[in-house]
Amino acid sequence: MTFPLTMIQFIFIVICLLFSVNLSTHYFEGGANWINITIGILGGGGLSGMLLGIDSIFSRYNLRTFNTIILGLFLGYLMAEGLLLSVDAMIDIHSHSENLIIFRFFTFLSCIYLGLTMTLRSSEEIRVCIPFVEFKQMSHKKKDILVDLSILNDPRLIDLASTGLLDHHLIIPRFAVRELYAQAENGDESAKTKSKRSLEMIKKLECLPSLEMRYVDTDFPEIKEPMSKLIRLARYMDTHIITSDMNRIQQSSIEGVRIINIHMLSNALKPITQSGEAINIKIQRYGKEPRQGVGYLEDGTMVVVNGGAEFIGETIRAYVLSVKHTSSGRMVFCNAADEESNGFAEETFQSQDELEETKNYLNI
Repeated sequence: MTFPLTMIQFIFIVICLLFSVNLSTHYFEGGANWINITIGILGGGGLSGMLLGIDSIFSRYNLRTFNTIILGLFLGYLMAEGLLLSVDAMIDIHSHSENLIIFRFFTFLSCIYLGLTMTLRSSEEIRVCIPFVEFKQMSHKKKDILVDLSILNDPRLIDLASTGLLDHHLIIPRFAVRELYAQAENGDESAKTKSKRSLEMIKKLECLPSLEMRYVDTDFPEIKEPMSKLIRLARYMDTHIITSDMNRIQQSSIEGVRIINIHMLSNALKPITQSGEAINIKIQRYGKEPRQGVGYLEDGTMVVVNGGAEFIGETIRAYVLSVKHTSSGRMVFCNAADEESNGFAEETFQSQDELEETKNYLNI
Protein backbone atom coordinates (compact mmCIF):
# COMPACT_ATOMS: atom_id res chain seq x y z
CA MET A 1 0.00 0.00 0.00
CA THR A 2 1.51 3.32 -1.05
CA PHE A 3 1.77 6.42 1.17
CA PRO A 4 -0.62 8.63 -0.91
CA LEU A 5 -3.32 5.93 -0.82
CA THR A 6 -2.97 5.64 2.95
CA MET A 7 -3.32 9.39 3.30
CA ILE A 8 -6.45 9.43 1.13
CA GLN A 9 -8.03 6.70 3.26
CA PHE A 10 -7.13 8.54 6.46
CA ILE A 11 -8.62 11.81 5.17
CA PHE A 12 -11.88 10.10 4.19
CA ILE A 13 -12.12 8.37 7.57
CA VAL A 14 -11.76 11.76 9.31
CA ILE A 15 -14.38 13.28 6.98
CA CYS A 16 -16.81 10.44 7.74
CA LEU A 17 -16.32 10.88 11.48
CA LEU A 18 -16.79 14.67 11.35
CA PHE A 19 -19.83 14.41 9.11
CA SER A 20 -21.47 11.77 11.30
CA VAL A 21 -20.77 13.67 14.56
CA ASN A 22 -22.08 16.91 13.05
CA LEU A 23 -25.22 15.15 11.84
CA SER A 24 -25.92 13.49 15.20
CA THR A 25 -25.37 16.66 17.26
CA HIS A 26 -27.61 18.83 15.05
CA TYR A 27 -30.54 16.51 14.39
CA PHE A 28 -30.71 14.39 17.54
CA GLU A 29 -32.31 15.65 20.75
CA GLY A 30 -29.90 16.96 23.32
CA GLY A 31 -27.49 18.65 20.93
CA ALA A 32 -23.77 18.21 21.48
CA ASN A 33 -23.87 15.81 24.40
CA TRP A 34 -21.68 12.77 24.92
CA ILE A 35 -24.36 10.32 23.81
CA ASN A 36 -24.91 12.03 20.46
CA ILE A 37 -21.14 12.42 19.93
CA THR A 38 -20.63 8.72 20.67
CA ILE A 39 -23.41 7.81 18.24
CA GLY A 40 -21.80 10.07 15.64
CA ILE A 41 -18.39 8.47 16.13
CA LEU A 42 -19.88 4.97 15.83
CA GLY A 43 -21.83 5.98 12.74
CA GLY A 44 -18.74 7.56 11.18
CA GLY A 45 -16.70 4.46 11.97
CA GLY A 46 -19.33 2.27 10.32
CA LEU A 47 -19.46 4.53 7.26
CA SER A 48 -15.67 4.62 6.89
CA GLY A 49 -15.53 0.83 7.36
CA MET A 50 -18.07 0.44 4.58
CA LEU A 51 -15.92 2.64 2.31
CA LEU A 52 -12.79 0.62 3.08
CA GLY A 53 -14.71 -2.61 2.44
CA ILE A 54 -15.88 -1.34 -0.93
CA ASP A 55 -12.29 -0.30 -1.71
CA SER A 56 -10.98 -3.79 -0.88
CA ILE A 57 -13.58 -5.34 -3.21
CA PHE A 58 -12.81 -3.02 -6.12
CA SER A 59 -9.04 -3.39 -5.65
CA ARG A 60 -9.31 -6.80 -7.36
CA TYR A 61 -10.35 -5.15 -10.61
CA ASN A 62 -8.43 -2.89 -12.94
CA LEU A 63 -9.29 0.54 -14.31
CA ARG A 64 -10.75 -0.93 -17.49
CA THR A 65 -13.39 -2.84 -15.51
CA PHE A 66 -14.27 0.31 -13.57
CA ASN A 67 -14.61 2.30 -16.80
CA THR A 68 -16.76 -0.46 -18.29
CA ILE A 69 -19.13 -0.30 -15.30
CA ILE A 70 -19.37 3.50 -15.56
CA LEU A 71 -20.11 3.19 -19.28
CA GLY A 72 -22.80 0.59 -18.55
CA LEU A 73 -24.46 2.88 -15.99
CA PHE A 74 -24.38 5.79 -18.44
CA LEU A 75 -25.83 3.76 -21.30
CA GLY A 76 -28.53 2.35 -19.02
CA TYR A 77 -29.45 5.86 -17.88
CA LEU A 78 -29.68 7.09 -21.48
CA MET A 79 -31.79 4.07 -22.40
CA ALA A 80 -34.20 4.74 -19.53
CA GLU A 81 -34.50 8.44 -20.35
CA GLY A 82 -35.12 7.66 -24.00
CA LEU A 83 -37.76 5.10 -23.12
CA LEU A 84 -39.53 7.50 -20.73
CA LEU A 85 -39.53 10.28 -23.33
CA SER A 86 -40.95 7.92 -25.93
CA VAL A 87 -43.71 6.72 -23.60
CA ASP A 88 -44.47 10.32 -22.53
CA ALA A 89 -44.84 11.31 -26.19
CA MET A 90 -47.48 8.62 -26.69
CA ILE A 91 -49.11 8.67 -23.25
CA ASP A 92 -49.23 11.57 -20.84
CA ILE A 93 -47.62 9.76 -17.92
CA HIS A 94 -47.63 12.93 -15.81
CA SER A 95 -51.42 12.72 -15.63
CA HIS A 96 -51.01 9.46 -13.72
CA SER A 97 -48.73 10.82 -11.01
CA GLU A 98 -49.61 8.09 -8.53
CA ASN A 99 -48.08 5.42 -10.80
CA LEU A 100 -45.26 7.61 -12.17
CA ILE A 101 -42.74 6.88 -9.41
CA ILE A 102 -43.19 3.10 -9.64
CA PHE A 103 -43.01 3.17 -13.44
CA ARG A 104 -39.84 5.31 -13.45
CA PHE A 105 -38.24 3.10 -10.81
CA PHE A 106 -38.74 -0.13 -12.74
CA THR A 107 -37.75 1.55 -16.02
CA PHE A 108 -34.44 2.84 -14.64
CA LEU A 109 -33.78 -0.41 -12.76
CA SER A 110 -34.33 -2.55 -15.88
CA CYS A 111 -32.37 -0.29 -18.23
CA ILE A 112 -29.39 0.12 -15.91
CA TYR A 113 -29.27 -3.65 -15.35
CA LEU A 114 -29.30 -4.27 -19.11
CA GLY A 115 -26.67 -1.59 -19.67
CA LEU A 116 -24.34 -3.11 -17.07
CA THR A 117 -24.71 -6.71 -18.20
CA MET A 118 -24.34 -5.90 -21.90
CA THR A 119 -21.20 -3.79 -21.44
CA LEU A 120 -19.57 -6.32 -19.11
CA ARG A 121 -20.26 -9.20 -21.50
CA SER A 122 -18.92 -7.21 -24.44
CA SER A 123 -16.06 -5.48 -22.62
CA GLU A 124 -13.46 -6.92 -25.01
CA GLU A 125 -15.30 -5.38 -27.98
CA ILE A 126 -15.46 -1.83 -26.59
CA ARG A 127 -13.07 0.51 -28.36
CA VAL A 128 -12.78 4.30 -28.35
CA CYS A 129 -13.57 5.54 -31.85
CA ILE A 130 -13.59 9.11 -33.16
CA PRO A 131 -14.83 9.65 -36.75
CA PHE A 132 -12.12 10.52 -39.29
CA VAL A 133 -9.40 10.07 -36.64
CA GLU A 134 -7.17 6.99 -36.56
CA PHE A 135 -5.05 6.24 -33.52
CA LYS A 136 -1.88 4.25 -34.06
CA GLN A 137 -0.05 2.52 -31.28
CA MET A 138 3.31 4.20 -30.77
CA SER A 139 4.92 1.21 -29.06
CA HIS A 140 4.34 -2.52 -29.08
CA LYS A 141 2.32 -3.62 -26.08
CA LYS A 142 3.26 -6.80 -24.29
CA LYS A 143 0.58 -9.36 -25.06
CA ASP A 144 -1.43 -11.11 -22.40
CA ILE A 145 -1.08 -14.87 -21.85
CA LEU A 146 -3.96 -17.34 -21.65
CA VAL A 147 -3.55 -20.35 -19.38
CA ASP A 148 -4.09 -23.82 -20.84
CA LEU A 149 -5.51 -26.47 -18.50
CA SER A 150 -2.51 -28.76 -19.01
CA ILE A 151 -0.08 -26.34 -17.35
CA LEU A 152 -2.18 -26.03 -14.20
CA ASN A 153 -0.82 -29.43 -13.13
CA ASP A 154 2.79 -28.25 -13.53
CA PRO A 155 4.22 -26.78 -10.29
CA ARG A 156 6.80 -24.83 -12.33
CA LEU A 157 4.01 -22.37 -13.22
CA ILE A 158 4.12 -21.00 -9.65
CA ASP A 159 7.89 -20.49 -9.89
CA LEU A 160 7.49 -18.77 -13.25
CA ALA A 161 4.69 -16.52 -11.97
CA SER A 162 6.78 -15.60 -8.93
CA THR A 163 9.57 -14.20 -11.12
CA GLY A 164 7.46 -11.23 -12.21
CA LEU A 165 7.54 -12.02 -15.94
CA LEU A 166 3.79 -12.69 -16.01
CA ASP A 167 2.66 -9.81 -13.79
CA HIS A 168 -0.59 -8.19 -15.03
CA HIS A 169 -0.62 -10.47 -18.11
CA LEU A 170 -1.88 -13.88 -16.95
CA ILE A 171 -5.51 -14.65 -17.88
CA ILE A 172 -7.64 -17.70 -17.08
CA PRO A 173 -10.86 -18.27 -19.10
CA ARG A 174 -14.00 -18.81 -17.07
CA PHE A 175 -15.05 -21.72 -19.27
CA ALA A 176 -11.83 -23.52 -18.32
CA VAL A 177 -12.61 -23.09 -14.62
CA ARG A 178 -16.14 -24.40 -15.17
CA GLU A 179 -14.71 -27.41 -16.96
CA LEU A 180 -12.39 -28.10 -14.03
CA TYR A 181 -15.30 -28.01 -11.57
CA ALA A 182 -17.29 -30.34 -13.82
CA GLN A 183 -14.41 -32.82 -13.99
CA ALA A 184 -13.88 -32.61 -10.22
CA GLU A 185 -17.53 -33.58 -9.64
CA ASN A 186 -18.33 -36.02 -12.45
CA GLY A 187 -15.02 -37.35 -13.76
CA ASP A 188 -13.18 -40.56 -12.92
CA GLU A 189 -10.68 -40.73 -10.09
CA SER A 190 -7.73 -39.65 -12.25
CA ALA A 191 -9.66 -36.70 -13.70
CA LYS A 192 -10.90 -35.68 -10.25
CA THR A 193 -7.35 -35.69 -8.87
CA LYS A 194 -6.00 -33.58 -11.75
CA SER A 195 -8.91 -31.16 -11.56
CA LYS A 196 -8.54 -30.64 -7.83
CA ARG A 197 -4.81 -30.09 -8.28
CA SER A 198 -5.51 -27.54 -11.01
CA LEU A 199 -8.03 -25.69 -8.84
CA GLU A 200 -5.50 -25.56 -6.02
CA MET A 201 -2.97 -24.13 -8.48
CA ILE A 202 -5.44 -21.38 -9.43
CA LYS A 203 -5.91 -20.49 -5.75
CA LYS A 204 -2.14 -20.26 -5.31
CA LEU A 205 -1.88 -17.96 -8.34
CA GLU A 206 -4.63 -15.76 -6.89
CA CYS A 207 -2.63 -15.44 -3.67
CA LEU A 208 0.43 -14.01 -5.45
CA PRO A 209 0.10 -10.28 -4.63
CA SER A 210 2.01 -8.85 -7.60
CA LEU A 211 0.68 -11.23 -10.27
CA GLU A 212 -2.85 -9.77 -10.45
CA MET A 213 -4.22 -12.68 -12.45
CA ARG A 214 -7.46 -11.95 -14.31
CA TYR A 215 -10.43 -13.91 -15.58
CA VAL A 216 -12.23 -13.51 -18.89
CA ASP A 217 -15.91 -14.38 -19.34
CA THR A 218 -15.89 -14.59 -23.14
CA ASP A 219 -17.11 -17.99 -24.29
CA PHE A 220 -17.87 -19.75 -27.56
CA PRO A 221 -20.68 -22.24 -26.84
CA GLU A 222 -20.73 -23.49 -30.42
CA ILE A 223 -17.19 -24.89 -30.00
CA LYS A 224 -16.99 -28.07 -27.94
CA GLU A 225 -13.27 -28.99 -28.13
CA PRO A 226 -11.41 -27.18 -25.27
CA MET A 227 -8.19 -26.41 -27.17
CA SER A 228 -10.04 -25.10 -30.22
CA LYS A 229 -12.07 -22.85 -27.93
CA LEU A 230 -8.88 -21.61 -26.23
CA ILE A 231 -7.19 -20.86 -29.56
CA ARG A 232 -10.32 -19.06 -30.76
CA LEU A 233 -10.24 -16.94 -27.61
CA ALA A 234 -6.52 -16.22 -28.06
CA ARG A 235 -7.12 -15.03 -31.62
CA TYR A 236 -10.09 -12.95 -30.48
CA MET A 237 -8.14 -11.27 -27.67
CA ASP A 238 -4.78 -11.22 -29.52
CA THR A 239 -2.94 -13.11 -26.78
CA HIS A 240 -0.45 -15.94 -26.40
CA ILE A 241 -1.13 -19.31 -24.74
CA ILE A 242 1.07 -20.98 -22.14
CA THR A 243 0.91 -24.78 -21.96
CA SER A 244 2.87 -27.88 -21.01
CA ASP A 245 1.45 -30.09 -23.78
CA MET A 246 3.89 -30.62 -26.66
CA ASN A 247 1.03 -31.48 -29.03
CA ARG A 248 -0.25 -27.88 -28.91
CA ILE A 249 2.63 -26.48 -30.98
CA GLN A 250 1.63 -27.88 -34.37
CA GLN A 251 -1.99 -26.86 -33.93
CA SER A 252 -0.99 -23.33 -32.96
CA SER A 253 1.09 -22.88 -36.11
CA ILE A 254 -2.00 -23.64 -38.16
CA GLU A 255 -4.20 -21.27 -36.17
CA GLY A 256 -1.61 -18.46 -36.13
CA VAL A 257 -1.35 -18.25 -32.33
CA ARG A 258 1.95 -18.30 -30.49
CA ILE A 259 2.07 -20.96 -27.78
CA ILE A 260 4.64 -20.77 -25.00
CA ASN A 261 5.64 -24.29 -23.97
CA ILE A 262 7.00 -24.46 -20.44
CA HIS A 263 9.18 -27.50 -21.30
CA MET A 264 10.94 -25.59 -24.09
CA LEU A 265 11.27 -22.60 -21.77
CA SER A 266 12.84 -24.79 -19.11
CA ASN A 267 15.30 -26.26 -21.62
CA ALA A 268 16.20 -22.81 -22.90
CA LEU A 269 17.04 -21.64 -19.36
CA LYS A 270 19.38 -24.54 -18.58
CA PRO A 271 22.99 -23.44 -18.03
CA ILE A 272 24.99 -23.52 -21.26
CA THR A 273 28.22 -25.51 -21.27
CA GLN A 274 30.98 -23.88 -23.34
CA SER A 275 33.32 -25.69 -25.71
CA GLY A 276 36.64 -26.50 -24.03
CA GLU A 277 35.13 -26.39 -20.56
CA ALA A 278 36.07 -29.20 -18.19
CA ILE A 279 33.26 -31.04 -16.43
CA ASN A 280 33.00 -33.96 -14.03
CA ILE A 281 30.55 -36.57 -15.27
CA LYS A 282 29.56 -40.03 -14.06
CA ILE A 283 29.49 -42.55 -16.90
CA GLN A 284 26.32 -44.60 -16.53
CA ARG A 285 26.13 -46.71 -19.70
CA TYR A 286 27.66 -47.43 -23.09
CA GLY A 287 27.01 -45.18 -26.06
CA LYS A 288 26.13 -46.13 -29.60
CA GLU A 289 29.66 -45.91 -31.04
CA PRO A 290 32.62 -47.96 -29.77
CA ARG A 291 34.40 -46.60 -26.68
CA GLN A 292 31.67 -44.03 -26.06
CA GLY A 293 30.05 -43.60 -22.66
CA VAL A 294 26.89 -41.75 -21.70
CA GLY A 295 26.23 -39.77 -18.55
CA TYR A 296 23.82 -37.08 -17.36
CA LEU A 297 24.21 -33.67 -15.77
CA GLU A 298 22.20 -32.66 -12.70
CA ASP A 299 19.53 -31.00 -14.87
CA GLY A 300 19.09 -34.16 -16.97
CA THR A 301 21.17 -33.08 -19.97
CA MET A 302 22.67 -36.09 -21.81
CA VAL A 303 26.47 -36.12 -22.08
CA VAL A 304 28.18 -38.36 -24.65
CA VAL A 305 31.83 -38.94 -23.69
CA ASN A 306 34.27 -40.13 -26.34
CA GLY A 307 36.50 -42.66 -24.63
CA GLY A 308 34.19 -43.01 -21.64
CA ALA A 309 33.19 -46.64 -22.21
CA GLU A 310 36.11 -47.82 -20.08
CA PHE A 311 34.83 -45.92 -17.04
CA ILE A 312 31.27 -47.23 -16.58
CA GLY A 313 30.11 -46.41 -13.05
CA GLU A 314 32.99 -43.98 -12.44
CA THR A 315 33.07 -40.18 -12.32
CA ILE A 316 35.69 -38.84 -14.72
CA ARG A 317 36.86 -35.47 -15.98
CA ALA A 318 35.92 -34.63 -19.57
CA TYR A 319 36.37 -31.67 -21.92
CA VAL A 320 33.41 -30.30 -23.85
CA LEU A 321 33.67 -30.50 -27.64
CA SER A 322 30.26 -29.19 -28.69
CA VAL A 323 26.70 -28.63 -27.49
CA LYS A 324 23.81 -29.65 -29.73
CA HIS A 325 20.22 -28.46 -29.36
CA THR A 326 17.35 -30.77 -30.30
CA SER A 327 13.57 -30.65 -29.96
CA SER A 328 13.88 -32.89 -26.90
CA GLY A 329 16.53 -30.82 -25.15
CA ARG A 330 20.29 -30.29 -25.15
CA MET A 331 23.12 -32.78 -25.68
CA VAL A 332 26.79 -32.32 -24.77
CA PHE A 333 29.63 -34.13 -26.58
CA CYS A 334 32.94 -34.51 -24.75
CA ASN A 335 36.34 -36.13 -24.84
CA ALA A 336 37.53 -38.00 -21.76
CA ALA A 337 40.58 -36.38 -20.12
CA ASP A 338 42.62 -39.57 -20.50
CA GLU A 339 45.73 -40.22 -22.54
CA GLU A 340 44.08 -43.07 -24.44
CA SER A 341 41.19 -40.78 -25.35
CA ASN A 342 43.29 -37.92 -26.68
CA GLY A 343 43.72 -39.60 -30.05
CA PHE A 344 40.06 -39.22 -30.87
CA ALA A 345 39.43 -36.18 -33.03
CA GLU A 346 36.61 -33.76 -32.62
CA GLU A 347 35.49 -34.68 -36.12
CA THR A 348 33.95 -37.82 -34.62
CA PHE A 349 30.97 -35.68 -33.73
CA GLN A 350 30.98 -33.42 -36.77
CA SER A 351 29.79 -35.76 -39.56
CA GLN A 352 26.97 -34.91 -41.94
CA ASP A 353 24.71 -37.41 -40.19
CA GLU A 354 25.18 -35.64 -36.86
CA LEU A 355 21.51 -34.79 -36.36
CA GLU A 356 20.36 -38.34 -37.07
CA GLU A 357 23.04 -39.66 -34.72
CA THR A 358 21.79 -37.32 -32.01
CA LYS A 359 18.27 -38.61 -32.44
CA ASN A 360 19.55 -42.18 -32.19
CA TYR A 361 21.20 -41.32 -28.88
CA LEU A 362 17.94 -39.99 -27.58
CA ASN A 363 16.24 -43.25 -28.51
CA ILE A 364 18.74 -45.44 -26.67
